[in-house]
Amino acid sequence: MDQLIWIGWLILGVALILAELFTLGFFLLWFGIGALAAAVAGVMGAPFIVQFAIFAVVSIAMTAMSRTIFAKYLSHSDENAVKTGIDALPGQIGTVTIGSQGALNEGAVKVFGSTWTAFPIDEETLLEEGEKVEVVSVKGASIYVRRVNRELPGWRDDPAG
Repeated sequence: MDQLIWIGWLILGVALILAELFTLGFFLLWFGIGALAAAVAGVMGAPFIVQFAIFAVVSIAMTAMSRTIFAKYLSHSDENAVKTGIDALPGQIGTVTIGSQGALNEGAVKVFGSTWTAFPIDEETLLEEGEKVEVVSVKGASIYVRRVNRELPGWRDDPAG
């Protein structure tokens, strides 16, 4: 009976590899390869305990190596992620709809069609209605902005003068 156990390992290996096709985890493949390695050991006449040890060692080693390799080469950084909602606001340009008021120079800025309570990034700058500002950060339900001057110097100057 020990001589036919390799057939069970072969069936298990093929079944696990086929099952991997229907999962999203990329996990069963390594156990399928481990089972195939155990089947090869069985064909060569290794006892069941050696076959099982080969299955366990190959499966665990390949799982550990794949996690390490994937973590190294497939980075999980957010630098290429698409930002949405509040995360997309920093760096965006808005228009001041209500100028600075009060001791904190609180105003209102319209960005992406929504009006936000806005504060200048430095306490001395006043927000003037109609000017363009850049969102620097979002804290709670308020945004902190700085004045933007994106016009080229002198482009509106009279060419005759």
